Amino acid sequence: MFPSKRLVLIALASFLLAVAGTLPARAQSAPVGVKNVVLVHGAFADGSSWGKVILQLQARGLAVTAVQLPLTSLGDDVAVTRRAVARMNGPVLLVGHSWGGVVITEAGNDPKVAGLLYVSALVPNDGQAVADLGKDYPPAPGGAEFREDAAGFLTLSVRGMETFFVPDATPTERKVTYATQGPWAKKALSDKVSTAAWKTRPCWNIIDTEDQMIQPALQRAQAAMTKATTLELKSGHVPMLSQPGKVVAFIVAAAQKLPAGPKAVATGNK
Repeated sequence: MFPSKRLVLIALASFLLAVAGTLPARAQSAPVGVKNVVLVHGAFADGSSWGKVILQLQARGLAVTAVQLPLTSLGDDVAVTRRAVARMNGPVLLVGHSWGGVVITEAGNDPKVAGLLYVSALVPNDGQAVADLGKDYPPAPGGAEFREDAAGFLTLSVRGMETFFVPDATPTERKVTYATQGPWAKKALSDKVSTAAWKTRPCWNIIDTEDQMIQPALQRAQAAMTKATTLELKSGHVPMLSQPGKVVAFIVAAAQKLPAGPKAVATGNK
């Protein structure tokens, strides 16, 4: 006699349940972690400084936006960053390089920001400005290469860019970085952070042991202050150019540790 249709269905269901039980747990569970990354460049740079990192993060399935800061004031740069965060569909890992660390310390108070990741960055406390940082350390050599124009904007000399800002980049990258550098309003150095977002957000920090723009000792002190998970690289000031793979791996690991949370109501990348 042939088995009944009901018995066949029961046997098939039992078989499928048994097979499912043998699958790796990763295949059965939904992906975790934040899927949105907003990259904030520093002074004397623009969004293209993240070019190598952007492509690798996208290849990992992350939605990425690199802001273009006007570099005219802390308030202006924070406003641009917050607009980028608003466009993302869900919680955001906010990443800041150099001066971008000051920007994300203020902009990171946005409720959509789940975590902060600093790269070769300045990290102020409440009520602090760039001018307040690093006073207890010997001056970084790159500071001597600032050049101020008649409008009160700072740029780096050719020597400053090639010797101190991106010394470990390729010759072509050094030339492009110098030509595309973003002039930085001198008055921004006195703009104070109101509330430091690192006090209420988990933090990560990449420290450059060969940095000649921001003292490595200052970077370590800031990482300790924020209780950040740290990565030290034998790198100059812009590891996104010289060691993008290590920067990407650190960003991805941070994003995976953050809770994805509910989807944001705001429209954005999907």
